[in-house]
Amino acid sequence: MVAVPESHSGWTFVTNHARVLAAIADNPNVRIRDIAAHCRLTERAVQRIISDLERDGYLSHTRDGRSNIYRVEPDKVLRHPAEAGLTVAALLSLLVRDETDHGRSAGPGPRPARSSAAR
Repeated sequence: MVAVPESHSGWTFVTNHARVLAAIADNPNVRIRDIAAHCRLTERAVQRIISDLERDGYLSHTRDGRSNIYRVEPDKVLRHPAEAGLTVAALLSLLVRDETDHGRSAGPGPRPARSSAAR
């Protein structure tokens, strides 16, 4: 069983919904347990976020045995009026690591943007 992450105080630049969407875009076969650990959320919180994203058309999934395969909708426009015209792909290009960067250790510099926001 994965431990519940420590609580966070203060504000952050990226919402939990964006973190979950980025984790799924990075690996469409990812398990909820792994998303929760990566995003430092509870599994139940991740389930609620995935439900929100699916309900509003940003994400869908198909069952493959006991697993889910997720599909991010890269052309879907972001919800907030301040981001009018920006797509999910534009957001994910900032949040998802380039596949060539996966093998390297995380350094202090910025990560390069991914060439394709969703698979």
